[in-house]
Amino acid sequence: MKTPQNISDFKQKALHWANQFEVCCFFDSNEYKDAYSAYDFIIAAEVTHELRCNTGSAFDELKSFYALHKQWIFGFFSYDLKNEIEDLQSNNTDGLNFPDLYFFVPKYLIAFKDGQAEVLLGKKSVLEEIELFQLQKQEQSETLQISQRLSKDQYIAKVEELRDHILRGDIYEVNFCQEFFAENAEINPVQTFELLNTVSPTPFAGYFKIYDQYILSATPERFLCKRGAKLISQPIKGTAKRSFDPTEDEAIKSQLRNDIKEQAENVMIVDLVRHDLTKSAVKGSVKVDELFGIYSFPQVHQMISTISCELKPEIHFIDAIKNAFPMGSMTGAPKVKAMKLIEAYEVTKRGIYSGSFGCISPDGDFDFNVVIRSILYNAKSKYLSFQVGGAITYQSNAASEYEECLLKASAILKVLGD
Repeated sequence: MKTPQNISDFKQKALHWANQFEVCCFFDSNEYKDAYSAYDFIIAAEVTHELRCNTGSAFDELKSFYALHKQWIFGFFSYDLKNEIEDLQSNNTDGLNFPDLYFFVPKYLIAFKDGQAEVLLGKKSVLEEIELFQLQKQEQSETLQISQRLSKDQYIAKVEELRDHILRGDIYEVNFCQEFFAENAEINPVQTFELLNTVSPTPFAGYFKIYDQYILSATPERFLCKRGAKLISQPIKGTAKRSFDPTEDEAIKSQLRNDIKEQAENVMIVDLVRHDLTKSAVKGSVKVDELFGIYSFPQVHQMISTISCELKPEIHFIDAIKNAFPMGSMTGAPKVKAMKLIEAYEVTKRGIYSGSFGCISPDGDFDFNVVIRSILYNAKSKYLSFQVGGAITYQSNAASEYEECLLKASAILKVLGD
């Protein structure tokens, strides 16, 4: 154990130090207090073993990979693993080409908790190496030309068609997303992430580099976490903008808490998550720990619920992830029909967006986020993308939903200088 002189300085140096390797992963709670997070921040760098695969038998391959190494592993699940779980397809445009699943065993792993750093993997002297690491002066990234896949009119027309599906009884709710993108984009990924994490610090933020591909995430949402035999999911449904005026901000917060439409959206997803957890749970152990909790972030207030259960001893924890994937907050209800409509009405393959990244410990505990409010970047093809969306119910107003998308995109647009 070692206590760095300056924690924020150490964190910055650690990220830049890790980024010199071809693969690294950084998770940051940004000092949000959370009952289930094992560490305040954690950095994994350099590959000793890796698993890269596409839909087919990805979850089984991950089980074998974990069983072989029985070590800390870091990685991500793409949304398109849905095709392995259900009879679905993904045929939309993909400018990023991330693998469907990627995990690695790091050479170095540094965890930080309560002001102290601990080396979990690698030589102990790595802490001194980080302390002495010289930050390079960086060139500012140029302002990018950000385009939208859908015009406002196209978006509104698609939302109205989805409302027709709800009226016909095909679904109750669907999470409909749109892509913002830039071609020939040249950014400094570390610098861009640092700016995003400053503008929009969130409890499940992270930086993930795999060779030429990057996830720069300011996500506020946890997908699924395992602590001992307990599984915890915390879906977000319900969004309201912040105000600089404290009185008005409190009024907006109160309005969100009591908004019948937002509550209806939230409770539909809570029911879906309860159903997903039941597949892995000891009978009678699924419970809603918190319903309609209101949490504040720099750009938005969010309505977050917490659902938990006890994992059946005979269920492999990776099957518990598979049983809940993709997360209900990013699909809709009923889940399979919602995912079919998502494929039909969205024009971009989701890929890692609305997937999840996180880590698994040697004893089988894990913590995975939801990849939203995230910049995805392929440095080789110079393609940059981020997507935003929201829950469409019959009560949804298409123009208001479009404005909510722009609100969710605001932090990233600010970071990219658009």
